[in-house]
Amino acid sequence: MNRREFLVSLPIAASMSSVSFAGAQSAGAQTVKAGRIKHGATRQLFGANRPLEECFRLGAELGFKGFDFISNPADWPLLKKYGLTGSLHRISFGGGISGGRPPDGPPGWEAIGLKGEGTAPYLTALHEGIDVAAANGFPNILLQAGARSATLSYEQGADNAVAFCNAVKSHAEDKNVTLCIEYLNPKGLQSPVNSMFDHMAWGVDVLKRVGSPRVKILYDIYHAQISEGYIVQTLRDNIQYIGHIHTGGVPGRHELDETQELNYRFIAQAIADLKFTGFVTHEWSPAPGNDPVASIRKSLAIMDV
Repeated sequence: MNRREFLVSLPIAASMSSVSFAGAQSAGAQTVKAGRIKHGATRQLFGANRPLEECFRLGAELGFKGFDFISNPADWPLLKKYGLTGSLHRISFGGGISGGRPPDGPPGWEAIGLKGEGTAPYLTALHEGIDVAAANGFPNILLQAGARSATLSYEQGADNAVAFCNAVKSHAEDKNVTLCIEYLNPKGLQSPVNSMFDHMAWGVDVLKRVGSPRVKILYDIYHAQISEGYIVQTLRDNIQYIGHIHTGGVPGRHELDETQELNYRFIAQAIADLKFTGFVTHEWSPAPGNDPVASIRKSLAIMDV
């Protein structure tokens, strides 16, 4: 059996379905009622050294519905055990797994703005990833545009991204998996310097030209605030193009509270008013000295009031 056959044969729905986690709450977490937002989590919310299964257990207790970037197939039964889904799947390079997230691979290997139709190993890997995501109930796959250079303009990158997405969109449509191109700031703050997709108009142009309901934007509010600001109006103007949302405080990518410049209560109300049904995933780290569970609970309360 080759790697592709192995991965597609591992639907989490078939694993550990009889396991219950009722009553498994810890003293540090309290179950929250369903709110106006479908929340997703990332591992970094829970502190650097907490075991992954404990992150899943706490996440479920706190009201999260999925985890982004859980790339190791060995961890997928644990998602099912705690009633979670892989809310954003990231394609691994060469099947490698590093710290729960795949290694980056050669520079630009997954950058769809750098490639033409069908020319990259990433296209083959993405086709495999669509099958894996569909078999395991993972709704979304991350795409990244890459960076501009002296020889690659915004316009050329958009043309490459359109060609790449056109080469894979029918497969994504057939499998009901959404490909989400991530908006990243161009300043090198947890992003590539000169990020190709650093303003909303670039991504919207690509999506309009691709014309597929299964190719969307990952609107990362942290990156968008650094790049352009105007968060709520951008959401209102473009919600039909957005498939997934990431949160993070600015500056520092910490808690969504009064220590940073964004009003997440207002942002969350706008998302709810727009009837966005996708995941709003928290991709931030607790500030030094803060208790992770207390910070998560506070941030969720801000967004679900």
